[in-house]
Parts: sequence; structure tokens; C-alpha cells
Amino acid sequence: RSLGAVATDHGVPSANAADLPLVEKQALLDRVLANKHDAADAELFRAQMLTEMALLSVEDGMVMQIHAGSRRNTDPQLFAERGTDLGADIPGTTDYVGGLSALLSRCGNEPNLRLIMFVLDETTYARELATMAGYWPALMIGPPWWFHDSPQGIRRYLDQVVETAGFYNLAGFNDDTRALLSIPARHDVWRREVCGFLGRWVGEHRLSRSSAEEIAVHLSYQAAKDAYRIK
Repeated sequence: RSLGAVATDHGVPSANAADLPLVEKQALLDRVLANKHDAADAELFRAQMLTEMALLSVEDGMVMQIHAGSRRNTDPQLFAERGTDLGADIPGTTDYVGGLSALLSRCGNEPNLRLIMFVLDETTYARELATMAGYWPALMIGPPWWFHDSPQGIRRYLDQVVETAGFYNLAGFNDDTRALLSIPARHDVWRREVCGFLGRWVGEHRLSRSSAEEIAVHLSYQAAKDAYRIK
């Protein structure tokens, strides 16, 4: 934090969080440290750690990002022969409503918590992310991620989240790609699709031109600064 970090990032297979009583948390930690845990304990530990990270964000103001729903290494043969990150990672279904229930019950109304949700399961856009961000003050919706930060992916995202969540519950466009030379192009695609979406709303008389121009600037630049509390 003292060196300029503004956010933490949590890549998890599911959005499941837990809020165990202190005695149960200690017992779980003891089993993990003693290497006596099973697969269910590992999942519960990961779920509890999401809530612990949220509580730390309440303390220090670091923005918390959750990237949930990637099914990793789905081809065992490829994984055994070549290792990770070679194309066998596939989007899976994600339950943000049930998954984050314990975390939000514990600290979802804390004014210092900012949690940005990213998802690969596009069916959650309107059903879960938009409605949750519209209600919980701690939540914002991250931009389309990985497979979906493309022209059609961005159009589907905006079509599904904006009517319920509005424009100002969106985190704009951040870029965590490792393909550094693609960053300008990715931002250009986002800005073009945002402007195209807003232009269609202006053409349908759902938005004034002046409002569209203001929102275009916001989503192209200011939204990300606001979401990550960058001065």
C-alpha cells in the first residue's frame, strides 16, 4: 500500500465465501497447517480467506477484485505433457449471489469496502451482477474479462448490465493483460463499443447527446480512476 498499490486481485474457481465462528476458523487453520485437510477443507479455507481479505480491505481501503469462474487445465493430457496456460482454461458457471452471501452479510455495508466483480459466466450479467451492484454499496461490476473483452463481448455486457446497474456502478475498463503491446488496442475497442452503445441510445431517444458525451468520457477514463480510488 505504501508503495502505491491500490487493489488486490483474487483469482478463484468460484465466488464462494464463508464466515466461520472463530473456533471453527482456528480448527480449520490447524488442519491445513498440519496437512490433515481434505478437498472440502481446502475449498472452505479458500472461501474463508475471501472474507478475511474483504475485512482487510475494510481496514486499509484497498480495492478488492474477484475474478471467478475459470475452469483451469481441463485437458489432463495437455496439462501432463505441456503444463498450464496453454488454451485448456474454459469459462464455467458462477454463483455470485449465493457465493458472496456470507461476505456481504459480514461487511457489505461497510463504507470503506470496494469490491469489483469479474465473471466469465455471461448468464450472470443481468441476473446477478447488475442487480447486486445496484443494491450493495460495496460492489461494482468489472469490465468484460478474458474471452469477452472483444467487440461482441462488450456489446453483450453493456446490453445486459446497464439497464439495471446503471453506468456509474461500472468500473470502466482496466487492463490486467500480460500482452503489454495489446493494451492500447484493447482500450480503443472498449471506447469504440461504449460510444457505439451510447450512440444507439441517443438514436432511440433514450439518452440526450450531452449526457452520452459525459458518460462516454466517464466510462473511457474517469470510471476506472474512481473505482480504484486513484486521485
